[in-house]
Amino acid sequence: MAERTAVVVGGGIGGLAAAVALHRRGWGVAVLERAGEFAEVGAGLSLWPNAMRALAALDLAERVRVLGAVETAGGVRGRTGRWLSKMDNAEIVGRHGWPLLVVHRADLVRTLVGALPAESLRPGCEVHAMHPDGEAVVVEHRDGILRADLVVGADGVRSAMRRQWWPHAKGPRYVGYTGWRMITEPLADLRPEGAVIWGRGERIGFTSLPGGRFYCFATATVPEDAASDDGEHAAVRRRFGDWPDPIPTLLAAVPEDAVLRHDVYDLPPLPTYVRDRMALLGDAAHAMDPILGQGACQALEDAVTLAACLDETPNLGAALAHYDRLRRPRTQAIVRRAARLGTVAQWSWPPAVLLRDLAATLTPATATLRSMASVLGWVPPDGAC
Repeated sequence: MAERTAVVVGGGIGGLAAAVALHRRGWGVAVLERAGEFAEVGAGLSLWPNAMRALAALDLAERVRVLGAVETAGGVRGRTGRWLSKMDNAEIVGRHGWPLLVVHRADLVRTLVGALPAESLRPGCEVHAMHPDGEAVVVEHRDGILRADLVVGADGVRSAMRRQWWPHAKGPRYVGYTGWRMITEPLADLRPEGAVIWGRGERIGFTSLPGGRFYCFATATVPEDAASDDGEHAAVRRRFGDWPDPIPTLLAAVPEDAVLRHDVYDLPPLPTYVRDRMALLGDAAHAMDPILGQGACQALEDAVTLAACLDETPNLGAALAHYDRLRRPRTQAIVRRAARLGTVAQWSWPPAVLLRDLAATLTPATATLRSMASVLGWVPPDGAC
């Protein structure tokens, strides 16, 4: 039987994970990444139990676990610093078998890259066009042409592949606020429990990383493309420098050139994630508000599910239709859930903020965990492991 081949457009977490999953099932894979190297810069991410199960299906969970940090506890605090709700990571482990792990994005990308043969990785390779040709797809890129049985679009929220093959789909929508991400220098004597602090139209959070560093993230309701004249480091310190401890200490430990700013977008629901011999995954299919920490987690789920569906049957059309049935309802529900929570967390009208904070205080942590069971309890399809 001839080797089946796939071209993955985009070398982020979802694209690389899809490539690993397909490679381990005997597919010939080429990952085309327009950037000059396979790398993620300057930010952390949360890997919830569902993501760890996806990584376990790729035989990478233990390798990733040693690269991350596990918070013993965390939760939400109000603008005064008072705890509104707390969650014990032991409860997450007890219910779902894996802890909440925080890793540097670059470490996860390096792990995925290391699981692929060097010849599969093609940095600096921008895709120009693609078109079906019989029982294959022709992909035209900077260095020439590739023919493949399958093309996977993992090229992000502004996916060129989605624009070409889903021309009537609505584009990304600005959710109303911008986000900053940053990592501190090591702070050997600081050991706070991770938290998100909710304000009025603003919030800031932090969690620990290995080596005494902290991953910090913040949002503010501002117009789209409203870049700061004096730089993002100054903007973050101006907005959040007097917030409750340990925020001032953390921000003071962030290098001036280490603050990343990105307006936050989500994606209106697509009618399908597949077309002909093409499939979308990750942000290209279902970009979402990051408040649930599920963006990378859902991309990992996508990758494992796609490979499992393709392994079930030699009929590519049937396999892709199954992938769409499994992934689209789930991910679009999570997009909606993240949008609702993100809106509430950004409320700025004082009576609404008071009501929100009171509701958070009165909601038991066990109820919050139960409400997340459908998200965190995902298991890979049969045959994925």
